[in-house]
Amino acid sequence: MDKLLSELNRLYLLPDSPAAQRGPGPAADLVSGAGLVRAIAIPFRKAPGADAQHWEHLCTVANGLQADFGFPAPAVSVTSTGGFMLWLSLAAPVPVADARRFVAGLGLLWPDTLPPADTIGVPVELPPCPNAAAGTWAAFIHPGMGASFADESGLDMAPPAAGQVAFLEGLDSIAPGQFSAALARLETPAAPAAAPPPLAADGLLLEDATLEDIVRVLHARGIEPTFRFTLPR
Repeated sequence: MDKLLSELNRLYLLPDSPAAQRGPGPAADLVSGAGLVRAIAIPFRKAPGADAQHWEHLCTVANGLQADFGFPAPAVSVTSTGGFMLWLSLAAPVPVADARRFVAGLGLLWPDTLPPADTIGVPVELPPCPNAAAGTWAAFIHPGMGASFADESGLDMAPPAAGQVAFLEGLDSIAPGQFSAALARLETPAAPAAAPPPLAADGLLLEDATLEDIVRVLHARGIEPTFRFTLPR
């Protein structure tokens, strides 16, 4: 357990936050007395009748943060009542307001994928911890196994502490410059999209269209384009 607490402190906890003093628990407050956080814990809850859509949303965000912003891989946990949590570790603390602005910006980048920004900074399940009412556990998991938990409500028993440590000890934190650059990028107004080529009454003006424009218009009409050419004899 000492090694687990060491990893949680290395990645997510500030010394004067309630969570650092109490350790894992079902309602861990990650915010310091000065209103700072080192963890951005983003919940992805299952919507009724949506199958594994919440897991797909998490993958979109996790992969995008690494590919588009160069962030290190985040941790993933399964919650005790169903759903997932994506854990971003910050090397330097930031105000809760900045963490919320960051998540709000991600919501504009990937619409209908993230929860409201005001879910950031509220007490969360800090794994591994039990839900006394449900009899299940919140726990960190290997991201490659996430899809198998999409319909589950936590773990049926306490996860081995050594396994939890193994999921965390290889993770790195987001450097201060990385986070500030990402936040600035997300809050910079996007350049206006190029206007689509003009349309004639009966379709696209081919003289003004690119191949991508033609394919887009055909797809809009439910036509799958097939491109053929004839070799000269």
